[in-house]
Amino acid sequence: MTIARRIAAGRRAMPAAMSKIADVVTEHPAAPVELTITELAERAGTSPATVTRFCRALGFDGYTQFRVGVASEIGRGDDNESWHADIGQEFGVEDEAGKVLQTLVALHVENLETTAEHLDLDAVLRVADAISAGRHVDIYGVGGSGVIAREFQARLYRIGVNAHSWSDVHEGLTSAVMQDASSVAIGISSTGRTEETVQMLSQARAAGAFTAAITHDPDSWLAGLADVSLATAEPTPYLRPDDLSVKHSQLLVLDLLYLLVAQQMFGVASTHLAASAMAVSAHRRTPRAAKAPVLQEESR
Repeated sequence: MTIARRIAAGRRAMPAAMSKIADVVTEHPAAPVELTITELAERAGTSPATVTRFCRALGFDGYTQFRVGVASEIGRGDDNESWHADIGQEFGVEDEAGKVLQTLVALHVENLETTAEHLDLDAVLRVADAISAGRHVDIYGVGGSGVIAREFQARLYRIGVNAHSWSDVHEGLTSAVMQDASSVAIGISSTGRTEETVQMLSQARAAGAFTAAITHDPDSWLAGLADVSLATAEPTPYLRPDDLSVKHSQLLVLDLLYLLVAQQMFGVASTHLAASAMAVSAHRRTPRAAKAPVLQEESR
């Protein structure tokens, strides 16, 4: 039975929230392939959990399996079609490694340059000022953005900033509710629509924290919650929000923030950097001795 027929057969038994999802999928059959679970939920005016229940009602284990089923029915199950849709036409299956490398370098450089060109330095300084003056910094990010959040937290902590990063929404919300006007909360999401990150930053804002968002979409939910939104490069038609060149744009913004905070906390930062360097020095091996050149006897 096709997915369309499954929806039609189960339509009468669906709750109102699930019927809204059925309406979206019926009107736009490719929507599950093109949208994340959060995006589909937003378009239907419901929640990601309801989308998951909708998928299971149709006989799928979850949203991923539902997307695969939809993709197969609309012709995206073909290997070449999937490659072009999900990886892009810039990369061919038989491209030589050198060509792939050159294309990647061009994309990474383009993203960094675009981010630098459009970055509002006054806004960056506002966030740096708030971090250096605050008593505590919460950093929220999920998935790939969670890795970025942890990296930023570790760097801030090393120069004396009381910073914590949160990827688990329950732990993050627990921390967010404890913040106040002397705190800073930063949400990292390329799309600005990651539900867990939006929830954590929203709670921190309600608690009185100064909030900042790092996203490529200035009109996103996350940016709308923030006192300051710092824009990264928007993905090209090839790029997806989790591609590394997109993450490099986020890292550029965070690296700039880190250095500006370190400048403002020069004395404290220098002391902490020296202390941490000494603490780990015993765990680094000395450089390997260079091999002496082998001298060949001159032929006689």
